[in-house]
Amino acid sequence: MRQFNRIGLIAIATATLSTGVDSARSAESLTFEKDVRPILKAHCFHCHGEDGEMKGGLDVRLARFLQKGGDAGPAIVAGKPDESLLLEVLISGEMPKEKAKLPDAEIATVRQWIAEGAKTARPEPETLGPEHLFTQEERAWWSLQPIADASPPEVKSDKVKNDIDAFIAAKHAGSDLTFSETAEPQILLRRASFTLTGMPPTPEEVDNFLSAYAGDPEKAYRDMVERLLASPAHGERWARHWLDVAGYADSDGVTEKDLERAHAWRYRDYVINAFNKDKPFDAFVREQLAGDEIAFREKLHADSETDELKARYAELITATGFLRMAPDGTGAANTLLNQNQSITDTIKIVSTAMYGMTIQCAECHDHRYDPITQKDFYELRAVFQPGFDPKAWRRPSQRLVSLQTKEDKARAAEIEAEAKKIDAERLEKQQEFINIILELLLEKCQESDREPLRVAFETPVKERSDEQNALLKANPNILKLNAGSLYLYDTTYKKRHAATLKEYVEKAKEVRARKPVPDLVQAFAEVAKKPEAIPATHLFFRGDPESPKDEVAPSDLDVLSGWRKTELPENVESLPTSGRRLALAEMLTDGEHPLLARVMVNRVWMHHFGRGLVKTVADFGHLGEKPSHPELLDYLATEFMKNGWSLKWLHREILASHTWRQKSQRDAHRDTIDPDNVLLSRQNKRRLEAETLRDSLLAVSGKLNDKLGGEPVPVMETEEGIVVIGIDTTDTAGRQTGKYIPLNGEEYRKSIYVQVRRSRPLEMFAAFDAPTMADANCAIRPVTTVSPQSLLLMNNIGMREYAQFFAGRMEKEIADGDAEAIIDRAWRLCYGRYPTPEERQQASDFLTLQTAYYTVNPVGYESVAGPAKEGAPTARELGIAALGHALMSANEFLYVD
Repeated sequence: MRQFNRIGLIAIATATLSTGVDSARSAESLTFEKDVRPILKAHCFHCHGEDGEMKGGLDVRLARFLQKGGDAGPAIVAGKPDESLLLEVLISGEMPKEKAKLPDAEIATVRQWIAEGAKTARPEPETLGPEHLFTQEERAWWSLQPIADASPPEVKSDKVKNDIDAFIAAKHAGSDLTFSETAEPQILLRRASFTLTGMPPTPEEVDNFLSAYAGDPEKAYRDMVERLLASPAHGERWARHWLDVAGYADSDGVTEKDLERAHAWRYRDYVINAFNKDKPFDAFVREQLAGDEIAFREKLHADSETDELKARYAELITATGFLRMAPDGTGAANTLLNQNQSITDTIKIVSTAMYGMTIQCAECHDHRYDPITQKDFYELRAVFQPGFDPKAWRRPSQRLVSLQTKEDKARAAEIEAEAKKIDAERLEKQQEFINIILELLLEKCQESDREPLRVAFETPVKERSDEQNALLKANPNILKLNAGSLYLYDTTYKKRHAATLKEYVEKAKEVRARKPVPDLVQAFAEVAKKPEAIPATHLFFRGDPESPKDEVAPSDLDVLSGWRKTELPENVESLPTSGRRLALAEMLTDGEHPLLARVMVNRVWMHHFGRGLVKTVADFGHLGEKPSHPELLDYLATEFMKNGWSLKWLHREILASHTWRQKSQRDAHRDTIDPDNVLLSRQNKRRLEAETLRDSLLAVSGKLNDKLGGEPVPVMETEEGIVVIGIDTTDTAGRQTGKYIPLNGEEYRKSIYVQVRRSRPLEMFAAFDAPTMADANCAIRPVTTVSPQSLLLMNNIGMREYAQFFAGRMEKEIADGDAEAIIDRAWRLCYGRYPTPEERQQASDFLTLQTAYYTVNPVGYESVAGPAKEGAPTARELGIAALGHALMSANEFLYVD
């Protein structure tokens, strides 16, 4: 009966899987290593071979193990799929246990492999030791190979402006595609402005560019690119991209308290400055992974001899904030689980940002798809373990590093001593005033009680006798006499003792305000330890921190060991710290590592085109997509490193290409051949990110505050539960007080400076796909198109407020209120162009109708937070606001060609 069922299942499955089998048969013969092992590794190793687990006595890691079988007999019979138990349980869905049935195509592959004789690519090893963890096929994965020194192909085309175009054009030639024409100069300017600075061009910038472009297009274009790269806004724009990957947030997350990180902003400013200065990317990486160890090596500290060296020390320490960006619940609940999760999330950030691999997936078991073992994960964890040190865990508040110098500390001590003298004078006066009031109160008591009351009052509370307590209780006005109640007696006795004491308090406060700011940094500073005191790192059974197994040493990915060194030192004698992070950073940036340069070049490419050369920018593994232009990726990675790891060089190369300058218009021919535009025969139209949208609204409405750096602009929750910019004035019980504290223009700063509170995303940010950082980081943002976005643009009070600001700007700039001038200015501010005659007429009609409407139906000014502007706008102003609102809600504002 068992044999009948098995054959019946195979027969039924044959029809179902025929398409997959026929497709597979058309290819070359299958082998275990290339075709079947990856399937079994993803679905079966966990229970049949990994960690010594052999359910049913079956090991599936080698083909001969399958033929040998387990307790139920051979799992496969070479050449006879209908008699193979493995195929039966896969088709029936009995295996994998308690998991989804394997896809039909994978089952078809297993069936064909068995039918072809269960071949292997080469003789299998006798035992599976560490040297056999990966097959040759796994080791040969494209992203794990040395970066090739590719040469640009020779292509004849008048549109090829540089080597990038040559690679792209070569792909076109084999696909019946050609480049699109160059976009109009206004479009190029707007595209470049948003790409490089995240800001729309001003009408004046448009005029200047068009004038220069008419004389010498190429020079005007390159000068424009240089101007944008030199803008402080460039660092703010590209810092936002990196901060996504770094998981930047101004709060700890994890728990409901979501404790604030008061000093995280210094890391944000470090990143902005690094991009503006074009800090070489290899140095940028080394500083973030091991800034404190570099400082030790360079003998830098807060008291270094020169201001320049002190600033360098501060920069290095601040850079390590990268390793403190992960969510960390230990500030609210210091549990082993929260500690472990914080470390894991940090490794995820490192792996996605610098490796482009999902190394964190190997925390509990060997990676199911990539040649990354569980041991690899813990070897990478060993690099950071000395800084985390779970056995001597430091909560977030204990990890703050002071940049205060000895001079600053001495100055602070002098000022504190001065303030304490004032405190002493106040206490002396306070006692004098209390004694005066005491005598006045005693005069009202019976003469026989006066001295006993005085003695009782002056006796310390804990030393008072029962009789003294009873006497004071009978005279509550004396019992309650203290510094805090003096103001009550001031009223009675026409004194001003409390006011005098307050003057002393304010005077001491003024003195203390002169203290140097302590300059605390949220950093990953490793505590110096002797080598024997460095905490060991253990591999955890199934990822359970309470089940440690073998100790592991720090290392890079073992799969790379076939062609480069991967071992890292456990202790560097020349440093007081372990030196492991610095060793890893130098290994990653040695110019030969296969991943770092590829990953960053691909990220930059994605932000310029909306799609990476490798679409899955954070997954260069088997579940990710292979590069669309592998030679171009390696060429750019090589040239990037040759050109000093300069990101501005990379921006120049990309923007200099015709590939980037193309029009974005679609057509039927291109859409038929390449619907996703993978081969880049046109540019991609792209939507503004949430922060860029808000910054653009501020810019065109004339409210933008372009102040650089500093503490974040706070966010708060309104009574309606909406998160807006503002200072939180809820009481200790979390109740709204209704108080409003003005921000004095800080609310109009760029979005990169708005506080990233994991539990409180701004409404606009949430609607337009900005990450909340509830997870460790955001490797790539989604781009959604959903109805709440349109509803927010149309109805949100914040949009109406921007529209009123816009109208106020028009009223100031167009003094005579000329409708045509207002319409032209509005179009140029919002879209960087003049309206067409048809648009101008429609806008004029709209403005007339709206003005008439608001003449009959006036409304007041509006405000998202706090009191609205006093008075009422004119009907004309409201009409202009309605026009501005329409323009700022349109697709042309929201998208970049």
